[in-house]
Amino acid sequence: MTVARTWAAGLTGLDGGLVAVEADLSNQTPGFRIIGLPDKALGEAVQRVHNACANNGLPLPRRRLTVNLSPASVPKQGSAFDVAIAIASLATEMRMDAMRLSRTMHVGELGLDGRLRPVPGVLPAVHAAAQAGVRRVVVPHANRAEAELIRGVEVLGAVNLAEVAAWHGADVVPVPMEPVTHEAAAPAAGEDVDLADVIGQREAVEAMVAAAAGGHHVMMCGPPGAGKTMLARRLPGILPDLDDAAALTAASIRSLSGQPIASISHTPPFEAPHHTASVAALVGGGSRIVRPGAIARASEGVLFLDEAGEFPAHCLDALRQPLEKGEITIDRAGITATFPARFQLVLATNPCPCGDYGIRGGDCACPPSAIRRYLGRLSGPLLDRMDIQLSLTRVVVAHADDSVPRPTTASSRVRVTAARARAARRLKDTPWRVNAQVKGTWLRTGPMAPPPDVRRPLDTALRSGALTLRGYDRVLRVAWTLADLEEESRLTPAHIGRALYLKKGIAA
Repeated sequence: MTVARTWAAGLTGLDGGLVAVEADLSNQTPGFRIIGLPDKALGEAVQRVHNACANNGLPLPRRRLTVNLSPASVPKQGSAFDVAIAIASLATEMRMDAMRLSRTMHVGELGLDGRLRPVPGVLPAVHAAAQAGVRRVVVPHANRAEAELIRGVEVLGAVNLAEVAAWHGADVVPVPMEPVTHEAAAPAAGEDVDLADVIGQREAVEAMVAAAAGGHHVMMCGPPGAGKTMLARRLPGILPDLDDAAALTAASIRSLSGQPIASISHTPPFEAPHHTASVAALVGGGSRIVRPGAIARASEGVLFLDEAGEFPAHCLDALRQPLEKGEITIDRAGITATFPARFQLVLATNPCPCGDYGIRGGDCACPPSAIRRYLGRLSGPLLDRMDIQLSLTRVVVAHADDSVPRPTTASSRVRVTAARARAARRLKDTPWRVNAQVKGTWLRTGPMAPPPDVRRPLDTALRSGALTLRGYDRVLRVAWTLADLEEESRLTPAHIGRALYLKKGIAA
C-alpha cells in the first residue's frame, strides 16, 4: 500500500488524545518529511527512524515519504511518536497487516540501533487509548509493566523495531538485543512512622486528625524541635486510601514526571520540596514539554513546605490559585496544560530566622526588621487560606506517660474514615464529599446553615475584622469536621469556638 495509517498518543498535561500517523509514498524526489506541527524533537525523528530501520534490516522506501500527524492543527511534542512514524513509513512498501496496524497505538522513542527507549507518560497515553476504544498498544520493553496496569488492553513490550514489524506481519526476523531499561530508581525510604511517636503535642495531634478528616490546610509555627515535621510526615498515614480513579491520576502524574511505574499505589502521595525550589519546580513547566511540578505530584495527597519562611514570597503566592481551584494551568507558547492540584497544604515555619523568638529560655538575637521580613513572606492572602493555624511550643518531657493512651496512626485513621463517611452522607445530594470542598454560600445559607445563636461568635469576629468572609467560611468547614469527629449531626457553639481557636487563636 502507498498510504499506511496507525496511531500514536498526544498528551497535553494529563489530557491525552489519539493522533493519527499517516504515511504516504509518492513518486517524487526522494525525501522524508514530517508535517502536522511537530516540535524540534519530533522533527529530528527523521534521522532516528532512518538509522533505526537500517540497523534492523528494514530499509525505508527510496521515494518521497510524507508523514502527517493528524489533527494537523494541534502542536505535537516529544520523541514518543518515533515508533508510530517508523512503522507507518515501513508499511507503505512492506507487507503488513493493515487492519492490525490501523487498530494499534504505538508509543516509544527509537535509538539509532533500532531499540525502543522508554518515554514518560506511558500510563496516561495508554489510558487515553483505552478510552478511545484502542485495544492494542506497542510500548518499549521498559514501559511494559506500566502499560499493563490499564485493563482490557493487549500490550506488546517491544525490544526493537524489527520485533514491532514482525508483530504486524512483516517478513523479518528480529535480531536478539539487550532491552533498554529505566535508570535505577532511588529506593523508597523505609521509614516506619506512627502518630504515637509524637510526644507532648496532644492538641496538635488532634488538630492533624481534624485536618485529615476534613481535608483542611494547616500552618504550624513553632521553634525547632517542636515536632512540626514529625506531625506533617504522619498526616498521609491517617488519610483514607485513594479510590481507583484518584490512584490512577496520581500514578499518571508520576509517569509524566518520568518516574518508573510498576504498580498503582492507593496511598496518598507526600511531596516535600526544599525551600530553595523555584516557582517552576513547584508549579511545573518546561520550555517545550510541560512537566508537572510538586503541586501536581502532591494531588490527592499532602504538599509539605518545611521552613516556609525561607521560601521566596513569589513561590508561596503561586500556591494561592491552586488552593482555590484545585488545579494548576500552565501556559506556554502554543500550549496550555492543566494538571490536578487537589492537595492538602501543610506549612511549617519558625517564629523568626533563628527560631527562638518568644520562646521560654530562648535567646533570640534577630532584629525586629528581620523578623518582620521573615514572617512577611507568608502573605495575608495565603494565611487566610489556611483552615488550621497551630502555635507549637517546645516539648518539655522526653518520655510519654504510658498510663494515658496515645492516638496511633491506625486508630486515628479509623476515626478519620468514619468522619469522612458521615460528611459524605450529609453531602450526598451535593457535588461535594469532603468538608474542605463545600462552598461557603451553601454553608451559610443552605439547609445545614447554623442558627444565629450558634454562629454568633463568628459574626462578632467578622464585624471586628478578625476574620474575612473567606476565613468565616473556612471556620464553618472546620466546625463541621469537628462535629463529624464527635458524631454530631448539627453544629454547636462548642464546635464553632474550637474551630475559631484553630483558625485564629480566638476564644469564643
